[in-house]
Amino acid sequence: MNHPASATPPPITEVPLFSRGKVRDVYDLGDTLLMVATDRLSAFDVVLPTPIPDKGAILTQLSVFWFQYLNVPSHFISADLKDLPAKLQKHSDYLRGRFMLVKKAKRFDVECVARGYLVGSGWKDYLATGKVCGHALRPGLKQCCKLDPPLFTPAAKNDVGHDENVDFAAMEKITSVDDAARLRKLTLDIYARARAYALTKGVIIADTKFEFGVVDGKTILIDEVLTPDSSRFWPAAGYAEGRDQDSFDKQYVRNYLNTLDWDKTYPGPELPAEVVAKTRQKYLEAFALLTGKEFRE
Repeated sequence: MNHPASATPPPITEVPLFSRGKVRDVYDLGDTLLMVATDRLSAFDVVLPTPIPDKGAILTQLSVFWFQYLNVPSHFISADLKDLPAKLQKHSDYLRGRFMLVKKAKRFDVECVARGYLVGSGWKDYLATGKVCGHALRPGLKQCCKLDPPLFTPAAKNDVGHDENVDFAAMEKITSVDDAARLRKLTLDIYARARAYALTKGVIIADTKFEFGVVDGKTILIDEVLTPDSSRFWPAAGYAEGRDQDSFDKQYVRNYLNTLDWDKTYPGPELPAEVVAKTRQKYLEAFALLTGKEFRE
């Protein structure tokens, strides 16, 4: 199935563009922002030319689920079409299900990463140094083993290219000593709650990243939250340490791309229809398992 929203989106010119990320377009509504998730897919920090149909809507609706389930102070206001400004109502067909109205926050320029399993760049770091982002771990750990307690590993945000892993002392200089401690606690607390909930649904959240900002002097959760684009989701039934895991995230695309003769620089390769369909299905499976609902366009 090919959703019309996976085609080139209509230009939204009625309100100013606030920012355009790899996969999201954000518009300035004054005191609030309109965050629109496109069907663009980024891998290895390159936006691929092939969209994944419905991806933006699936991830937006999963974020909305988490904001409501977690019930922590956040930037989320509404994802209801009736709350769109009148001048944007003509874009309803495109925006339906893929937008959030959010508070405009002063962003902390750090990615707040919680790692609950030894995987990805953390595994590579451990093999090379015996540490993960400065956290010394005991020798002999296996790939994808559970880390208990989970690790907090911040990264300095770069609007272009990779975010840069930093140690906690460097984070304190980017934010402040008090803010760094607060963000670490929030990150690990939210991750622990989400991980426990997901496990009851048969999903392991191996790691995730959060962003935070400040509104009226209060620290709040912002951006997307606990989606397959910001997290590593594994089916719990097939989990075993010591090897790669099946996943519900875009690791499937990364694995395909790693089979190609591509130097991971722009422009990225087109994705075959089979890879697009399988990736979409993985996003749908994660959505259904975690929310208990089938995705509706």
